[in-house]
Amino acid sequence: MLSVFCNPASHHQVPIKNIERELICPICKELFTHPLILPCQHSVCHKCVRELLMLNHEDSFDAGSECSLPGSPRSRVPSPSMERLDRLVRSGGSRASGWRGSVTPRVTTIPCPGCQHDIDLGERGISMLFRNFTLESIVERYRQAARAAIAIMCNICKPPQQQEATKSCMDCKASYCNECFKLHHPWGTPKAQHEYVGPTTNFRPKVLMCPEHEMEKVNMYCEVCRRPVCHLCKLGGSHANHKVTSMSSAYKILKEKLAKSIHYLISKEDQVRTQITDLEQLISQTEENGQLAERQANEHFERLFETLQERKSEMLRSIEQSRNRRLDHLKAQVEEYQGMLENSGLVGYAQEVLKETDQSCFVQTAKQLHTRIQKATESLRTFHPSADPCFDEFVLDTSREETLLKEMCFGGVPDPPLIDLSNSKVYNEASICWRLSDDHLPTDHHVLEYRRWDGEDSGVWRATERVHGPSTVVCDVDPNSLYAFRVRSCRNSMFSPYSPEVTFHTPPAPAFGFLFSDKCGFSTERLILNKRRDTVENVAGMAFLLAADRVQTGSYIGLDYIIGDTGISQGRHYWAFKVEPYSYMVKVGVASDSKLIEWFHNPRDTSSPRYDHDSGHDSGSEDTCYELSQPFTLLTLGMGRLFIPKASSSSSVSSANATAANDPGNRVLPMPQRLGVCLDYDAGRVYFYDADTMRCLYERQVDCSGTMYPAFGLMGSGKVQLEEFITAKRLTF
Repeated sequence: MLSVFCNPASHHQVPIKNIERELICPICKELFTHPLILPCQHSVCHKCVRELLMLNHEDSFDAGSECSLPGSPRSRVPSPSMERLDRLVRSGGSRASGWRGSVTPRVTTIPCPGCQHDIDLGERGISMLFRNFTLESIVERYRQAARAAIAIMCNICKPPQQQEATKSCMDCKASYCNECFKLHHPWGTPKAQHEYVGPTTNFRPKVLMCPEHEMEKVNMYCEVCRRPVCHLCKLGGSHANHKVTSMSSAYKILKEKLAKSIHYLISKEDQVRTQITDLEQLISQTEENGQLAERQANEHFERLFETLQERKSEMLRSIEQSRNRRLDHLKAQVEEYQGMLENSGLVGYAQEVLKETDQSCFVQTAKQLHTRIQKATESLRTFHPSADPCFDEFVLDTSREETLLKEMCFGGVPDPPLIDLSNSKVYNEASICWRLSDDHLPTDHHVLEYRRWDGEDSGVWRATERVHGPSTVVCDVDPNSLYAFRVRSCRNSMFSPYSPEVTFHTPPAPAFGFLFSDKCGFSTERLILNKRRDTVENVAGMAFLLAADRVQTGSYIGLDYIIGDTGISQGRHYWAFKVEPYSYMVKVGVASDSKLIEWFHNPRDTSSPRYDHDSGHDSGSEDTCYELSQPFTLLTLGMGRLFIPKASSSSSVSSANATAANDPGNRVLPMPQRLGVCLDYDAGRVYFYDADTMRCLYERQVDCSGTMYPAFGLMGSGKVQLEEFITAKRLTF
């Protein structure tokens, strides 16, 4: 009986029962049947993928709902529903038209049951997925080991002389006994070269074919998508710009990694067993503590129930006493009024008294009776019930108690929040955002703490007021300083642990708010400005194309400039923006009003390469130095790089920058995600920063003889977006 698998990496025999959990489909919870590999590398049965698609859209037809099955060239079987639809469409007529009209757009996105990510199968649907032949073979070996008593019979022999198979031919896709195999694979014939294995019912293709290009074999491995591809996929398909490697290299690398990982796990077997023992102890402790928590919860609720039951009994008793007392009073009043009726009660008695003829006896009785008659008459004139039938004093308002009960939280200490670095920004104010875990329970409030960070000598933590949302603004921060922030949540007077500390560096000057100007020199032919005027994009339009007629060797198309709508005439100011990495060339910096007039009033589509009106020198060479104290300074960015100008021998550039800028290797830097500019108007100096780390990339002298404006120049495709805080400040103003 075959009861073990042989692991070639470790030469250890693994009992088949130990790997069964790896062979179970996460959807149907059964052994995999024709498993498909999703883009996220998880495997799912073919039928389960189709069921997921049908659940997402019951009326959709999967045009690519074909799957690999043994015996087909591409190892796929077409969907019956798709074949029926194809026949109807090809046949034409009203029936086909009706089918076309009733078919709704297909849904090709399914959630992966393993990682819960949405998987887009694309236009080709299931046909774009590879079959996991390795997993399928392991499942088949597992099945054979599980049913070892059931032998695989020869497909050639006929009963009752049918023999048990000893070999299976992967080319013929059939199983043979020894005699039949020799008969159908004689020596000296092409069939003798067929590949044969032990008896099996799982016949997979010898060569894996590309699902996108049906006639091509996969011979490369895409390292981006982590899947095999063919040469057509790399030449002009969806993997044209992806990094690929040869299949043999990928096979060798992945096999070595897998073997090393398996060897590492086996070498840590003692550690794993120790950790399993620890986990089992934790399971036992969890069960005990869970049972204890249940008992305690039952006790607490029982006490609540007892208290409520006592109060309920007391209130019902009071209501019953009040009801009996009122009924007695009302019944007595009814009897009294019944006595006022003729021939009954008081009136009947008075009528009998009137029959008395003895004067002394009559007077003796009539005096008291007359008093009673007068009281009855007065009661009749001013009728009032002796008791109120309303029980409003016993109506309870339990809304506050119900709210308290609903708000009872049993989650204990809340989970710590995490500060969101992508949405938090720090300028002369710090806007800090955080997020909670996906499965968090409601919290009462949050508290943000911050302190100035000066290495070992750090300040005292300062806390904000209670924050009931996921963000807050801290106003009292100093410029050009490093601050640390942390936040924690509170629920039912219980605080969570602090979030991990994060640090932000404040800018060297107050934030300068402005928007792009659509008035001064703005080119509507090649620049696109959004409605908020905080984003500008350069597009090569018709004028750019027509200018090509005048372009000769050594000439080029000019820059398109745009400036801020607010100028600077004193003080220190800082602003930040983002340049898209795909931008061909963008120049950013500052320029004086006089220089802007020169640029905007002397437009040129083409010009000599010996004079660049935006570089400050009369040479087309990028290595030529800036002249001293120009009325503008522009830094060049493009193609994901930032270019530091070559330093001048004058003192206009700091010595540190001069050393770095004269080194050609240090003059080209990666483009920062956000770039900051600081202009010190009074000192006549401009600084360029990496806005994320506040590291100064470049500084130089600038002639601030007039009003200075933020300036931007774009050539070719490019896009610049101002920081949201900068634009929000300007829009608020």
